[in-house]
Amino acid sequence: MERHAAVANLPGPGIHHRRRRPVAQYDRAVTEITETAPGWLSPEELELTRARMPILYVDAVPVRVDSSGMVTHVGLLLRIGADGTITRALVSGRVLYHERVRDALIRHLEKDLGPTALPNVPASPQPFTVAEYFPTPGITPFHDPRQHAVSLAYIVPVAGECRPRQDALDFAWFTPEEAVSPMVQQEMAGGQGILVKQALAHVGRLP
Repeated sequence: MERHAAVANLPGPGIHHRRRRPVAQYDRAVTEITETAPGWLSPEELELTRARMPILYVDAVPVRVDSSGMVTHVGLLLRIGADGTITRALVSGRVLYHERVRDALIRHLEKDLGPTALPNVPASPQPFTVAEYFPTPGITPFHDPRQHAVSLAYIVPVAGECRPRQDALDFAWFTPEEAVSPMVQQEMAGGQGILVKQALAHVGRLP
């Protein structure tokens, strides 16, 4: 579980998850928007870079909160992975060259959830954890067969209507109990289910 270093292009780490599809397919989906961005890499350049250095990502856990600030729901995308498997995933993607982390968060949230999601990203966001994805399984709980990726993970309250875009098939809200249930956890790949548990524990909502 597009999330996705200061290089370019999108999806989130190890996931988009099984959560993801081949690089060329994903890049084609976003080229219209970002092909002119400084530091944008061709698929060949990206593959070469991935083989030589860690890549920086952001992972965002969308949440609904009540009037007291208590997390009531967790939002998860539905995607088709590279192997054809349908998986649940977080909002995720790369940080572009010369892009602030906050701007990367906003960009990926809008890309995946639509312009009416109204995410509340603070001026100086602080990650609740750092997820290290390795191409070799077992080094950490997080796995990305394509690369070594380091992802800053954030909890982001969302107030508006979410309409999945790009490669997402659907978006759904789950209660904390549902989000950590075996059924939902099994639908998440690359370790993103663990990130959901860590996010809920961070806000005191791990069932």
